[in-house]
Amino acid sequence: MKLVTYLREETDQLAILVDGLLYNTQDLHPELPNNMQMFLMVWEDVIDIAKHADARLKAGNKPANGIPVESVQILAPIPFPTSCRDGYAFRQHVAAARRNRKVEMIPEFDEYPIFYFTNHNAIQGPGKVACMPDHFDKLDFELEAAIVVCKPGRNITAAEADYYIGGFMIMNDMSARTLQMEEMKLNLGPAKGKDFSTVIGPMLVTPDELEAFLIPAKPGHTGNNYNLKMTCKVNGIQVSEGNMGDMDWTFAEILERCAYGANILPGDVIGSGTVGTGCFLELNGTGKLNDPAYQEQWLQPGDVVEMEIAGLGVLKNTIVKEESDFSILALKKKP
Repeated sequence: MKLVTYLREETDQLAILVDGLLYNTQDLHPELPNNMQMFLMVWEDVIDIAKHADARLKAGNKPANGIPVESVQILAPIPFPTSCRDGYAFRQHVAAARRNRKVEMIPEFDEYPIFYFTNHNAIQGPGKVACMPDHFDKLDFELEAAIVVCKPGRNITAAEADYYIGGFMIMNDMSARTLQMEEMKLNLGPAKGKDFSTVIGPMLVTPDELEAFLIPAKPGHTGNNYNLKMTCKVNGIQVSEGNMGDMDWTFAEILERCAYGANILPGDVIGSGTVGTGCFLELNGTGKLNDPAYQEQWLQPGDVVEMEIAGLGVLKNTIVKEESDFSILALKKKP
């Protein structure tokens, strides 16, 4: 099932997407909530009803009120997440980034999955990404997948964690690298380098849609893994390619760590971390390592970023510059 949130009469409306048409949930069954926030809160009570409605639509039993998906403003599938964490699941990305900085691979990566909290109030969907002047000092994309938690839990194990995953989305963990690298010197963060925008979408795809792509987890790991190609284009030119199946730490293992001694809640969004080759920071570093004359590339105003993950759709954003010359980098105190 593909669940889409779109703007309808100035509020968020939940719909099921079938064959390019959106069908509002409340029109399909009176017990289905009309927004994602409530849908997640009562997930176990309504998910079978929603899947049955989805099956009817796919079988051709469609009401006449389907809305072309291209005719509406698509919002983030989870427009009001309860929290947003981001993991660090792809060893290839971590190893390449450290190699490019001429430091050894950190052995702790293979010992446990790690994550950080980012600004859940900065979640957005397809469309414009507004950036301040300091963000354009090495502005970057990060190609990732993400999940949403669909039922509450605490101290859950990796063996059971997949049952807490409501669905999958594309995530673009936008990064202002100069801000990020400066504040990380103080061993705290990321903060201002990340908190201005995290993009998810364009839809939430439930796990049953992806069963044909299931593959084993990496040796020694637990949980579902999926053979799904991942790509990113900037202004129509492909700059990144990877696969969700390359995740070393599974979402189940990341969830296990998230839930240790803490409550996970319906609406919690969790990213995978960057796939190998999935950001300009890594690509520029590799390019300069191989050729000192390599010309770095960073996102600029007007750039169009298109991320695609097989089965999860295409997430498209345009980078825009806010009408401001305010700089927090300029506020730094001089010794």
